Amino acid sequence: MSAAHKHTNRLAREKSPYLLQHAHNPVDWFAWGDDAFAAARTGDKPILLSIGYSTCHWCHVMERESFEDEKVGAYLREHFISIKVDREERPDVDKIYMTFVQSTTGSGGWPLNVFLTPDLKPFFGGTYFPPDNRHGRPSFLQLLQQIAELWKERKLEIGASADELHARLELMTAREAKENLPLTPEVLRHAAAMFKDAYDPANGGFGGAPKFPQPSIPLLVLRAAKRFDDDTAKQMVLHTCERMAAGGIHDQLGGGFARYAVDAHWLVPHFEKMLYDNAQLVQLYLDAHLISDHTASFADTARDILDYVLRDMTHPDGGFYSAEDADSEGQEGKFYCWTHDELSKLLSPAEFIVAAEHFGITKPGNFVDHSHPNPLPGLNVLSIVHPLRSGASAERRQSNDQPGAEFGTGANKKSERAQLLSPLPLGGEGQGEGAASNDQKLLASAKSKMLAVRAKRIRPHLDDKILASWNGLMLGAFARAAAVLDAAKYLAAAEKNLQFIRAQLWDEQSKTLFHRWRDGERDQVQLLEAYAFLLDGVLHLYEAMLDPRHLDFACELATALIAKFHDPANGGFWQSPAGTTDLILRVKDDYDGAEPSGNSVATLALLKLAAITGREEFRQPAEATLQLSAHRLQQQPAALACMLQALDFWLDEPRRVVLAGDTDSKKFRALLHGAHSVYQPNKIILGHTGAVEPFAKTLPVKGEATVYLCTGTACQPPTDDVLKVKALLH
Repeated sequence: MSAAHKHTNRLAREKSPYLLQHAHNPVDWFAWGDDAFAAARTGDKPILLSIGYSTCHWCHVMERESFEDEKVGAYLREHFISIKVDREERPDVDKIYMTFVQSTTGSGGWPLNVFLTPDLKPFFGGTYFPPDNRHGRPSFLQLLQQIAELWKERKLEIGASADELHARLELMTAREAKENLPLTPEVLRHAAAMFKDAYDPANGGFGGAPKFPQPSIPLLVLRAAKRFDDDTAKQMVLHTCERMAAGGIHDQLGGGFARYAVDAHWLVPHFEKMLYDNAQLVQLYLDAHLISDHTASFADTARDILDYVLRDMTHPDGGFYSAEDADSEGQEGKFYCWTHDELSKLLSPAEFIVAAEHFGITKPGNFVDHSHPNPLPGLNVLSIVHPLRSGASAERRQSNDQPGAEFGTGANKKSERAQLLSPLPLGGEGQGEGAASNDQKLLASAKSKMLAVRAKRIRPHLDDKILASWNGLMLGAFARAAAVLDAAKYLAAAEKNLQFIRAQLWDEQSKTLFHRWRDGERDQVQLLEAYAFLLDGVLHLYEAMLDPRHLDFACELATALIAKFHDPANGGFWQSPAGTTDLILRVKDDYDGAEPSGNSVATLALLKLAAITGREEFRQPAEATLQLSAHRLQQQPAALACMLQALDFWLDEPRRVVLAGDTDSKKFRALLHGAHSVYQPNKIILGHTGAVEPFAKTLPVKGEATVYLCTGTACQPPTDDVLKVKALLH
């Protein structure tokens, strides 16, 4: 029997890829549930709750160092009940205990390791614990020994402390609306000013290292730029989009973005790719494309992400997978990185010079996996160090102090490039364009060879569970991209995805949406973010097609969301429905981080749906949530950038683009594309049939298709001229 399979624990019966990764640890793991809780009560043992996700690099490190260690496993078996949770499947569990750790230590992250009493109340916790003494901190085994000793000698004190901490946690997570806090455009102006103050003018982005894309922030800044006619804010976001797309955080060969960069330059990523990041980044790059007068590179980046998802992250039946790992063969970034020698052997001399200059390839490399005991030498993360620009001579692009300068200096370097790259005699007008065109061909050839070789490498682990929440975000990205870019394949992907979600995760009879499907089985978990994110995605699909069936389903989802999660007493939405028995608290998630919160997405989606349908029962819970959030929106806008987008929508009557006519006609599709091709975030697009608001149904059809641009009950004269539609929206 191999060492890896010497042990098999209960997690072997689970569906979560993260739990399955720990199925052969010597730790006697339980999944979160009644069996574990009963064992803790019966054995009168403290609980080690360890939370992570399958593509988490430092989760892998701690597993390798501690959870695969026989001594650690034996000690845990004797003194603790050990529970593993996939935070992507159970963000409600994670939210409670992450809030505890952040409040008691000042920081958080994954892996999250928390010690609980048998009644699930936390009393101590942290994130990664090393296997040995470091910087005055005990090793993980020593920590376990200290806690076991405390439990044995001072159990009553620990229980009392846990009760007190739980009471504090209840107060901290309770949210009540503060009366008479006005929500005005000044709240948005103040928030935008704060983000602008944090802007990095050299590298783009809002803040320093490590840098997360956190698309809700630039998406909000673009809205503020539009509302306040702030060109400086707009340019900050466009520069950020350019630098992210050029950075190593963007997979320059295969498409898609990694979760974050460890530096301020977007160069060295934490290589895991998450579905939720990429879905939001599509929306950002579509906005950048539109607000920049249709700059092609931003649209290309959006396509690059979507094509990556279609190729590598899509189930044959249409669901979208969750994530790809940072590690391959136990080494972070090994799948993505290249050495100087490897590329010089793979590419022709001319291809190599262009590719090495373009991507900044050097012999020392630019990345070291410091978490590994034996890091690979000379690895290069690909980033665009020297863009190929039409009409610019290749010789002008590289100075001797830039990466890649070892290919020669001064006159010798120019001579080498001229011999290998120049398609025309040196000198004369038009010279640079020819060289640039030739460079582009050489780079395309080099990238093709590199991608073919990379495809033969051992790929990082794929987390192939399908989450209703993240699928909703990506569904919306595909649908809107189809409308903005006039791309039928993206619309087909969006429709197929919704069919999958409705078939596998939606119970039509009970109007219930479950959260996770994998390997033929769905879970029994219901979460606000699943309903909210899917509602957002379905609304994007409706606006991309104007199919009344999608609007009907959006209304069903919204009705269920309000019934299960809305707090009519104080406003806002609970993360879990009433009657969820395995949680010590009901929490309202009100933080827009790498993922937007369910409250923020629900608020904006319900406001849009209310505007499309005219139904007050959708508007009122959204407005109550804004009021509940008013204090934080004013005092801590960085925490609620997505909720601020909902506020931006709510402040004014939205522009309504009503399309009447034959939805299958070319004219109708051209007008629909035209309506989507203008940056106007506070517009809604609706048809004139189905569950739309009553006024839209009264508008007559003139000819093949007609557009009415309305505010309230006042409309511009109807038109079938695409250019006029765009002009009116501007």
